[in-house]
Amino acid sequence: MHPTSAALRLQVESALAGRVTSPFRLREPEPTCTAPTGIPALDESTGGLPRGSLTEIYGPVSSGKTSVLLSTLAGRTRNAEACALVDAQDAFDPNVAQAAGVHLEQVLWVRCRSLDQALRSTDLLLHGGGFGLIALDLADAPARVVRQIPLNVWFRLRRAVESTPTILLVLSQESNAKTCASLVLRLQKGTAAWSLHSRNNAGRILHTPSCLLDGWTSEAEIVRTRIQRAAPHYIDIDRSSVSRQDAGETVHFAVCADPRREHERTPHVPSPARKKERKQNPG
Repeated sequence: MHPTSAALRLQVESALAGRVTSPFRLREPEPTCTAPTGIPALDESTGGLPRGSLTEIYGPVSSGKTSVLLSTLAGRTRNAEACALVDAQDAFDPNVAQAAGVHLEQVLWVRCRSLDQALRSTDLLLHGGGFGLIALDLADAPARVVRQIPLNVWFRLRRAVESTPTILLVLSQESNAKTCASLVLRLQKGTAAWSLHSRNNAGRILHTPSCLLDGWTSEAEIVRTRIQRAAPHYIDIDRSSVSRQDAGETVHFAVCADPRREHERTPHVPSPARKKERKQNPG
């Protein structure tokens, strides 16, 4: 090496000593540690939620974002991990979360009044540390307002969660974190299943039989991931039979209309391959 280059390299290493370890050496990529979401279809396809990274899940209303959040919270709290939920629009329902298996004593619920307060709270929790999962719920915030978040905010959040065992999960209606997210999932509502009660005795006055929503399947498309994953597949409501699909990167998983009825009765949901619903929407 030329003496001038060697002297310059030594000067740079001395200036960065204590802040950057071996700045002129290529760092070997470390294996990514992940945590399951509790939904077999997503876990098999994505490999789980990466720790020390930002994961973004977006989609329209009733696409399954809350179901994924509650399932992940239930799994982390059962593992005795402290979790934090930054609720930007105060939309979290503790009763539904407890019915879904979330241990509320392990969850720090931060109720915010504005988007700026939610972002500041998330940054403060990340720097404080000690959480296995920090969820930033922006799903109920207006999309036009979330769209105005500067890109440097997402870079700061990604930098804060790096080299930590924390999972940073962001829920929104549109993708806003862009390349700052290590895993991006797009959810949309799939096939719905309805319960129709038939009439035993038909009288003069005929009333429309009651129709209840049992559940629906949600489609999760892997938009971006930095984790090596298995081939995408489909899973039914019983979560027992799995069939793999070679084409596409879309995962179907079931969502129960009432989590408190999940252990009482297993509703029937048609296969995701079917294009038509069993009954038309009564609305």
